[in-house]
Amino acid sequence: MQEFINLYQDHRVEIEKFLIETIRNNGQCLQPHVVGMKGFFSILPSLELVYITDKSFVQISPNVFKNKTNKSAVGKNRDYLVSKVKSRDELVSISEPYISSATGESCVTVMIADGDYYYFFDFNLPTLLTRFGLVERHQLFNLVTKSFYLVIGLSLMFFSIMSIGYAFYDYVIQLNHLEQYSLESIFKPIISLTMGLAIFDLAKTLLEREVFFKAYSDKKDDARLLAKFLTAIIIALSIEALMVVFKVALNDPAQMLYALYLIVGIALIILSLAFYNKFVIKKPEN
Repeated sequence: MQEFINLYQDHRVEIEKFLIETIRNNGQCLQPHVVGMKGFFSILPSLELVYITDKSFVQISPNVFKNKTNKSAVGKNRDYLVSKVKSRDELVSISEPYISSATGESCVTVMIADGDYYYFFDFNLPTLLTRFGLVERHQLFNLVTKSFYLVIGLSLMFFSIMSIGYAFYDYVIQLNHLEQYSLESIFKPIISLTMGLAIFDLAKTLLEREVFFKAYSDKKDDARLLAKFLTAIIIALSIEALMVVFKVALNDPAQMLYALYLIVGIALIILSLAFYNKFVIKKPEN
């Protein structure tokens, strides 16, 4: 939601001007009855809710949605909402983005004074940004994309749990065969746990960004995600390198050169990550 808010703030002037002028130019729909209010839904596709209050800000109309009405809100005092809107002129006020209690979606509210009534228009924020071309969304494509990411994300979580489970399973097997118990018996579960953690973190971020909340504006999050994943990989490889050093030192010191190659490779990955972190993730914005 924060990214939607940032986009809205960057284009606030144009969006507010459009909403105000559109409502004013269709003043014939400003009627204190359901039929009149529903006329705005065909004009403003991002509109999700309309209702009317009297001068005391007590709601006198039902909540009017595009395809239904809800009379349970009649009689509610909307004075709390009035304190959140900021006046744009004598007759129009607009709120900051917030989560609507009626729909559970992020929205902005436009309040129009007309005679003895106040008209409240709730606009769905993601849809509003989409109409202005600031966010690209297509219902069918989004459904397919989210479904794909959901399957991949859950699959990654499954295999991360399998990796963690294997760590404990392998360690229990080693405990049951103490004659084969060695330093490797400790290192292998640690590597499996580290990889399981890295995969789970990747799956969690994937589901958060692509399924439960679609990220649009902060491209540096992708860089941070890669850095976190590489860090887990470096830790796992470092443990593996340490294990190789011990095995080679104990069994065949002549093969120590191959352990050195592995350590040098890990050092190069660390240097690459440091370079990436400095010049990509923490690059100052102009």
